[in-house]
Amino acid sequence: METEQQQHQQLQVDLGNLMAFNPHHHFPSLPSSRENLVKECLKQGTELVQAIADNLFNLPATEDVDGPIVKLPPPTTRLPREKHIPKPKPPTKWELFAKARGIKNRKKDKIEYDEQTGTWKRRYGYDHANDEDNVPIIEAKMTDEPGEDPFAKRRSEKKKHVEKQEKNRLQNLKQAAKFGALPSHVQLAATALPITGTQAMPKKVSKDELGNVAGMAATATASGGKFDKKLAGEKPAKHSRKYRKFLPVVEGTGIGKQEKEQTDKVLNQLLSKNSHEILNVNKAVNMYNVKKEKKKRNREEKSSATSSKLKPKKQFKKPLKKGSSKKGKAK
Repeated sequence: METEQQQHQQLQVDLGNLMAFNPHHHFPSLPSSRENLVKECLKQGTELVQAIADNLFNLPATEDVDGPIVKLPPPTTRLPREKHIPKPKPPTKWELFAKARGIKNRKKDKIEYDEQTGTWKRRYGYDHANDEDNVPIIEAKMTDEPGEDPFAKRRSEKKKHVEKQEKNRLQNLKQAAKFGALPSHVQLAATALPITGTQAMPKKVSKDELGNVAGMAATATASGGKFDKKLAGEKPAKHSRKYRKFLPVVEGTGIGKQEKEQTDKVLNQLLSKNSHEILNVNKAVNMYNVKKEKKKRNREEKSSATSSKLKPKKQFKKPLKKGSSKKGKAK
């Protein structure tokens, strides 16, 4: 049988990656069950870990409060990439046009001479040179239409140019998405871009809106976020509304006596010496007398109505007209 030292010599240890493997390992016979296979794998794994530990303790170490510290050598094994190699991006329309016409990119200086102030300023950014918005006077041309505002025309042309550039940028991203070569900073947000087919640009969420959404999510539990785990630096959620307070159902000591005290307070106010200030007795008596007289009057009206129905109806004679028959008889 091979000694333990010979077995360690067969192992290949890469301390740079803290990795070890046995290229000559083979099963003499296939394991009969899964349990035997697991036992054999654990046995081989233990030998590999032991080999790594032995090699680590053979390295020169420096003493520290936490223990000996060793410096690992550079790795000798080339491991495969975690992710696939990025695909080259397809050329844009401008790159294809420049290649066909033989146009080469020429690097421009960051500083440019400003004709308005006579100084050198940055080419792009805030307070850049030859800013069209800072021009006080625009010379008229023969082709200008009368009554047209040249400043408004320049602003509209600039806006159209920006929209065209944005459209071209989105078209380039769409073309790159077909080849699977989107930039890394766009891959996570690719579903929110207009290149997926939506018409409008996604709305930028403000800081206050994010805070409101985070507060709603934090207080969406049954306890209102009271017993949830808090992140480092997370502030407690602000409650804009007031909590409703209810009296306890079961009477007890301390807080349980609030309901009894409240009812006693109301009764004491009603039965106190100064109760006439709370209850107007004269007004209550007058209201009672008015209601009593009203009921009495209604009864009398009902009784008079029933008695009038039983009396016989009177017969009235019709009035005589002018030129009655008595004059005729006198003739």
